[in-house]
Amino acid sequence: MSETGITFEQAIERTQDLIQKRENGIIEANQLQEEISGLVATENGARGFFVAYLTNNSSFPDQPSEAVLVALKTSPELVSELLVKNVAMSTAMAITHRRQDNESMAQSSDRVQQRSLNLIQHLKQQLAQEKAQRMRNSALTGEGEADIAFFQRWGYDQEQREAIAQQLEKIL
Repeated sequence: MSETGITFEQAIERTQDLIQKRENGIIEANQLQEEISGLVATENGARGFFVAYLTNNSSFPDQPSEAVLVALKTSPELVSELLVKNVAMSTAMAITHRRQDNESMAQSSDRVQQRSLNLIQHLKQQLAQEKAQRMRNSALTGEGEADIAFFQRWGYDQEQREAIAQQLEKIL
């Protein structure tokens, strides 16, 4: 199936398969790079890739390989937007899980947050910094139509917005 027609669910499955193949040494770095580049070329593919990659239980996503980084750089707009949103969402969800006394889920959210921040820092893309700055400002000031709509859609409260701003500061 071409990536242009890939569903979110198919992208998750494909990413899980790629991670397993890489860990088992049955896919070369250049093939991994090509596959990930194809996935992140579309919104469904990129969303599915990040869901599977950032939440994967293996250590592979903890230290992104050159193949992963090169692939992610092929779609800077989409990748930057999704990574910044992943920092925000995982930060807010860690707070929600801790409020519900679910430390296991909170730690999973913390891991997604750290992996997202790590990718942003490794990618060193100005676009991600600009998006992080914009979202951080919105979290602190309550201004900025797109980001405020994002916060409202997910129901983030003041504590969550402040925590999001604090994490996004690390990118700037």
